[in-house]
Amino acid sequence: MKKTVGIFIFDNAEVLDFAGPFEVFSVTSELNNFELFDVFTVAKTKEVISAVNGLSVNPKYDFNDCPKIDILILAGGDGTNQAIQDQEIIDWIAKTDQETEITMSICSGSRFLAKIGALDKNPYCTHHLVYGDMEKLVPSGKPVTYKRYVQSNSKTYTSGGISAGIDLSFHIVEKIHGKKTVEKTAKYMEYIINEV
Repeated sequence: MKKTVGIFIFDNAEVLDFAGPFEVFSVTSELNNFELFDVFTVAKTKEVISAVNGLSVNPKYDFNDCPKIDILILAGGDGTNQAIQDQEIIDWIAKTDQETEITMSICSGSRFLAKIGALDKNPYCTHHLVYGDMEKLVPSGKPVTYKRYVQSNSKTYTSGGISAGIDLSFHIVEKIHGKKTVEKTAKYMEYIINEV
């Protein structure tokens, strides 16, 4: 059954944080008759997002018309500092997380998971420059600085900085559809998967 993959973006989101996972999940689906994943972006509104370094991105959905999300991906970037102060964003993430099969953060997107309590007493990864801030946001969390990604609880995953989100995305694809599907996608993308 096709799974929906919703990637949450916002102003000053790190480009590879959302573009990397978008590529992994969408190419995997493309190489399998578009039957595995329906991948899309979602933001608070449909206004153009200005990602880090000025890339303009048009979100496909907003909070009002977004379909049910099976796999929620929370991008990171400098914009997380402002976004976690927006209660509407935090409420939407918390509500959406209750309905997902998998919720995963890329880079400093871990701040969102900290704000909704998903990392309390749990292991997590984030960008190497964000661990200090995360210790304030989730004092009971257990930082894992030496891995590219970790499973934080039964359905929550966190990854380290920027490119690590690609590796976590491959890990999730393998978890759902197996190693051969991952190898097919990685070969097409000419990408060497980094282990945890």
